[in-house]
Amino acid sequence: MSCAAISAAIAVPASAADHRASRSAVEISRVQYDSRGREDRSNRSLNAEWVEVTNTTRRAVNLDGWTLSDRDGHTCTFRHYRLDGRSTVRVHTGIGRDARHDVYWDRRQYVWNNDSDTAPLRNDHGRFIDDVSWGRPRGGRH
Repeated sequence: MSCAAISAAIAVPASAADHRASRSAVEISRVQYDSRGREDRSNRSLNAEWVEVTNTTRRAVNLDGWTLSDRDGHTCTFRHYRLDGRSTVRVHTGIGRDARHDVYWDRRQYVWNNDSDTAPLRNDHGRFIDDVSWGRPRGGRH
């Protein structure tokens, strides 16, 4: 997968979970929006910022064309990626070599706001699948 860049692990807050009528087969399971240590835009620091997407079913799901984005409109598009059943992929912000459980956005700047942000996941038809939010909207970046 390569993401086309247009642009402490947390539990899904109750307010984010309330609007879900039913659970999707694919969901955002964890987010590390504030990379540990010094935020110096090094590739190591950028890759310490990630979102995990989990397939909760036994069947593989084709994520080709699915998107993960932030409140500011930075968008990562999954390309040629199939998520195995009962499997998780970690989408890192920085540059790296895609593997079965780790894919890279290939950005040289942070995506997720530390104070607050929202990460929506949409399918290849643009339909909402899941999201996670944290903090209070105040503006500001890393």
